[in-house]
Amino acid sequence: MSLPLPNTDALDASQALQRRIAAEIATCGGAIPFARFMELALYAPNLGYYSGGAAKLGPEGDFTTAPEITPLFGATLARAAAAIMAQSGPNIIEFGAGTGKLARDVLTALRAMGVRVDRYTIVELSGELRARQQEFLRDFPEVRWQNGFPDAFHGVVLGNEVLDAMPVELVVKEGGQWRRQMVEVGESGFALLPAEADAALLDQVARQIPDAAALPDGYLTEVHPVAAGFMRSLAAMFERGKGAAILVDYGFPAREFYFDERSGGTLMCHYRHHAHPDPFFLPGLQDITAHVDFTAMALAAQDAGLDVLAFMPQAAFLLAAGIGDLLLETDPQDALRYLPQSKAVQKLVSPAEMGELFKVLIVGKEVQMSPAIAHADRSHRL
Repeated sequence: MSLPLPNTDALDASQALQRRIAAEIATCGGAIPFARFMELALYAPNLGYYSGGAAKLGPEGDFTTAPEITPLFGATLARAAAAIMAQSGPNIIEFGAGTGKLARDVLTALRAMGVRVDRYTIVELSGELRARQQEFLRDFPEVRWQNGFPDAFHGVVLGNEVLDAMPVELVVKEGGQWRRQMVEVGESGFALLPAEADAALLDQVARQIPDAAALPDGYLTEVHPVAAGFMRSLAAMFERGKGAAILVDYGFPAREFYFDERSGGTLMCHYRHHAHPDPFFLPGLQDITAHVDFTAMALAAQDAGLDVLAFMPQAAFLLAAGIGDLLLETDPQDALRYLPQSKAVQKLVSPAEMGELFKVLIVGKEVQMSPAIAHADRSHRL
C-alpha cells in the first residue's frame, strides 16, 4: 500500500503498542481473539488509537464525520432531541463526542430554540479528545464528562459513529463450521489464525446472521458482541428512566449485510484520509472499524426491554427532522453563505455520499417519535 509515513515519534508509539500486543499473545499461549487485538489497537492505555495523542478528526486527522461537515447536522439532531426531551427530561448523554463539534452545535441550536438542557454529559474514552472537548466547550457550563453509564437516565442519548468503532469478532466458515479468527505473531508480523469458536460466539452467530448455515465455506464476516452489550447497557440505564437513544452510523440491516460481495467482511481502516483493509498496518496510528449490523443492534435493544422507535437512512431522518428548513434560514440569494451550506447538506443526504450508507436507529422507552419521523420509519426492513 502507498500510504503516508508517520513521523519518528508516531512510529515509536506504534512499535511500542506492537510489543505490548505481542507480549499478551505470548502470555495467552500464542494467539488472542481478533476482538481483543482490535480493543488493544484502539484503546490500550496511552498507545491505542483512541487513547493516544494523535489527531483523529478533520483535515489533519484520519477521517471526517458529519458534524465536521456542517453545523446543520447538529442543529437537525437538536430538533429531534428537543421533541424527545419534552417527553422525558432536559438531559443529553453523548458517547464518543469527537472534537466536541456535535455537542456545541446541538447546544447552540437548543439555546436558540429556547430549550433548556440541565446537563449534557459526554462519555469519552480518549484522553486526548476529552482535553480538546473541554477547551472547545468551555462556554457551555452544562457540559460534564464521565466514564460510564449512569444508573438511571431521563433524556436523550446521542451516538454518532460510535457503534462502528467497537471491537468485533471475526468469524470464518470452514468445513461447514464457524470458526473464530485469532491473531498470532507470524514471520512478517501479526496474522490471522482460525480456531474453534466457543458456545457464546456460536450463539451470537446464530442470533445475528440470517441463514448462517447456508453461507459458503470461506465466508468471513464480523459479529458484534461488544456493540450488542452496549445496547443492553442502554436498556439498563433506561430501565429506571425514560427517553431515547439516537444512533447514527454506517451499516446495513441483516438482510442486506451478508451478501456474496461482502464475503470478506466489512472491516475497514482509516489512516490520514486513506481507507484500506489491513488491520495490522501501524497499530495505534489508524482507526479500525466495521459496518454495523443494525438488525443485531435492534434485537439486542429489544431483547433487553427497549422499544425500536425508528430506523431509516440518514437522508430520510435528516429531511424528516427538518434539515431543509434549517438550510433555508440562510437566504439562497446570499450565494457566499448559502452555497457552501447547500453543498454540505447535499453530502449528508445524497445516496451517492452519506445519505443511504449511513443509517439512524432510535431505541427508547415511553416516548413517541414526531409524526414526520414516524412516517419515515423503515424499521420493517430490519
